[in-house]
Amino acid sequence: MRALLATHDTAGLIDLAGGLRGLGWDLITMNEATEALKGAGIEATSEGVVRIEDIGLLAINLPPFEGSLAQVDLEAPALLRAAAKDHESTIVLCNTAGYEPTLASLKAGGVSAEQRKALAAKAFQHVALYDTVVARHLRDDATALPDELTIALKKRSELELRYGENPHQAGALYLEAGASEAGVSGYKQLHGIPMSFNNVLDADAAWRTTTDFPDPTVVVVKHLNPCGLASHEDLKVAYQRALAGDPISAFGGIVACNRPVDAELASTMRSSVSPSSGQRMRFDIIIAPAYSEEALAALSKWRDVRILEVPTGDAFTYDLRRVGGGFLLQEPDRKPDDALELNVASQREPTEEELADLRFAWRVCKHVKSNAIVLVKDRSLLGMGAGQPNRVTSVKLAVERAGERARGSVLASDAFFPFFDGMAAAAAAGIAAAAEPGGSVRDAEVIAIADAAGMALVLTGERHFRH
Repeated sequence: MRALLATHDTAGLIDLAGGLRGLGWDLITMNEATEALKGAGIEATSEGVVRIEDIGLLAINLPPFEGSLAQVDLEAPALLRAAAKDHESTIVLCNTAGYEPTLASLKAGGVSAEQRKALAAKAFQHVALYDTVVARHLRDDATALPDELTIALKKRSELELRYGENPHQAGALYLEAGASEAGVSGYKQLHGIPMSFNNVLDADAAWRTTTDFPDPTVVVVKHLNPCGLASHEDLKVAYQRALAGDPISAFGGIVACNRPVDAELASTMRSSVSPSSGQRMRFDIIIAPAYSEEALAALSKWRDVRILEVPTGDAFTYDLRRVGGGFLLQEPDRKPDDALELNVASQREPTEEELADLRFAWRVCKHVKSNAIVLVKDRSLLGMGAGQPNRVTSVKLAVERAGERARGSVLASDAFFPFFDGMAAAAAAGIAAAAEPGGSVRDAEVIAIADAAGMALVLTGERHFRH
C-alpha cells in the first residue's frame, strides 16, 4: 500500500509516517512533509505525478489563506476532493485529529466504511472552509448581501464550554476563519472556571457595548442588557457610576471595560459591596483588553470570577441570526454619531449638556433590547426599561430604577412613541429632555406633552431596534 503525505502542518506527521512504515506502507511526500520526514530519517520518495487510484491513504491539510491569491493552493484541494470522493478505496486525512484513530484501526485490521465516510466528510468541509475564506477576500465588501454565501467556522477545540443555554444542552464556540481576530470569540481566559454558552453571549453583549464608546467606559451587563453604564476620563469613576446604575441587578453580572484595568480599578472592584445584602459584590465575568500584573493578582483572589482578555478591533462583517430553516443577514448597526441629526421638535431647545447626554443616551439605546427606554445624566445610565411588549411599561421601569435621579435626566427611546402615554410618564417623572425617532401619526400629541411639561424633545429620524 502507498500513502501520500503532503501536509502543511507537520504536527503529528512523524508518528503517522512511522506508524505507516511499521505496517509496511510505502510513503510519498510533497510540500513541508518531505523535509520533515527526511529530518526524522523516515524513508520516503517524492514523485511528480500522483494518481489517486494508486493511493491507499492521503494526508493533506491546507495552509491558512493570508490574503494573497498567489498563495492559493490549487493542487491540494483537488487531491482532497478526489480522495474524499473515492473514500471507499482511499483513506483521506485532512487534520491531525484523524491520525491516531486511523493508525489504530489499520493495526486492528482496517478502517471501516463508516470511518472512511466520516473522514471524507471532514475533507470536503476542510476544502469548503478554505474556498469560503478566499471568496470572502475576493468579495471584499462588508455591506454586500450576496446571492450565495457560506460562513467559514472553526471550532475552538481547546475551549470546553460547560454546557449550552441549559445544562442538558451541549455547546461550543466557533471562530470565523479569515475574519478579524478581535471580539469575544477570540477571548483568552486568565482566571476562573470554564465559560458556558450563556457566559459567552453575555460577555459578547458587554464587550460590544463598552467598545462602542470612544471614551473610557465601563458597562455592567445582566442577561444581555446593560443595567449600568458610564463614561468618564477616570475609569474608576466610570466603574463606580456604572455600578450605581443598578447595583442590585449588577450582582452576578458581567463587567466590561474598554481600557486596560489597573491596580486602582481592581481594588475598587474588589471592595464593592452589594446594597441588597451588604456582602461583597460578586461578578461572573470581568472583561478588558489588558490587565496590569497587580490588577490581575488582585482580581484573581475572587475565586469564582472569570477574567477575560479580549482583543480590540472591528469583529463584525455581518449580523447573522438563525431562523427555522435558514438565516437572516444584515449589516451591523454602526452608523457614525457625526451623521446623527437631532432635530428639535419642542418649543424649548435642549441645553448643551442635555444635547451631549441625549447623544450618549441614543448610543446606549442601541445595546438595549426593544422596546428600549434609557435615562442618562452626566454620561451615566440611571435606569432602563427593556424587552417590554409596550413602550410605556419600559418608561415606567426606567423611571422606577432611576428613582429620584430621574428628575433632570434625559431620556432616549429606540423607536417612536405610538401614543402620548409614554411621554406623559416621562414628564411626570421630571425628565428634562428626550430623544426619539419620531414618525408616529400621533407625534403632535407627544410633542404637546413635552411642551406642556417644559421638556426639550429632539427627533432622530432613525431608530435602534434590537430584537
